[in-house]
Amino acid sequence: MTTSAAKPLDVVIAGETNLDLILPGLPEELPMEVELLASDFHMTLGGSSSILAHNLSLLGARVGFASLLGDDVMGEIALKHLAASGLDTAHIVRRANTRTGVTVVLPHGLRRHMLTYPGVTEQITVSDLDPALLVSARHFHLSSLFLQTGLHAGLPQLFDHLRAAGLTLSLDTNDDPTGLWSGVLPTLLDKIDLLLPNEDEVQKIAGQPSLEAALDALAPRVPLIVVKCGARGALVQRGSRRQWVAPIPINPRDVVDTLGAGDSFNAGFLRAWLDGLDPLRAAAFGNLTGALSTLRPGGVEAFRDVALRSAFLSRHRTDAPPGYFR
Repeated sequence: MTTSAAKPLDVVIAGETNLDLILPGLPEELPMEVELLASDFHMTLGGSSSILAHNLSLLGARVGFASLLGDDVMGEIALKHLAASGLDTAHIVRRANTRTGVTVVLPHGLRRHMLTYPGVTEQITVSDLDPALLVSARHFHLSSLFLQTGLHAGLPQLFDHLRAAGLTLSLDTNDDPTGLWSGVLPTLLDKIDLLLPNEDEVQKIAGQPSLEAALDALAPRVPLIVVKCGARGALVQRGSRRQWVAPIPINPRDVVDTLGAGDSFNAGFLRAWLDGLDPLRAAAFGNLTGALSTLRPGGVEAFRDVALRSAFLSRHRTDAPPGYFR
């Protein structure tokens, strides 16, 4: 981890921005030619990269965010959400004659259908990223690797450049819609300091049938791996040392939606880790911010609700470093 505080930003994130349209109350099996009525509707900021950037900013980190939006109404709504978090939106580009991505989410308890139109997500390339912005931070993070296909060709060289400039690097691949888990990923694994997968993703990244086997395979390549295991907490691996971090106890009846909880975990972990906290302590804070996210629909609404945020932190004060929420 880079410890110098001389740089103006703590972290730069390059990634996708879209809106999530959430329709609960629909059946898991969707018949054709029948009008199905949802029990509710929510429109909120989506995209793993933008959820992370938004929530990390509200946690008080100095965040630079480079993203691409369509020149449409959806892009305008997303931009307003990001600006409200305190982010500098100067490096979020509106591209003419394009459309912003949208994900339609159909929750079914802990499971959900996710239907995505990527929009401009696939168009952003490394050449679209401002070099001055990238090196102005102590740390660089990339989410949604497999959705941002336009970045792939330039990522190995970019990672080498950022490491040479003194940045630390983290990666959360998120899901691979193709199911291949290949391409540029193997090259990037040997260049990062921190991997932030969930339990299913880490097995697919390593091509192994169990969590333990996956971590054994990745240990020689990635110095720090933090695996998000939902209600079971998080598993932190440093070299050959592997330790569980207990989850935050919350009443299951209070859980509204787990969408974005992993990105919210990343926000808490990175905020604490970049402040110099031990990875176990940082993972405990990640568990806290991930749990907070589940109390409202989508990945950012619980963070935007100041009263909810304050009350939740008060109940879990020993798990939250002081001063981490604006």
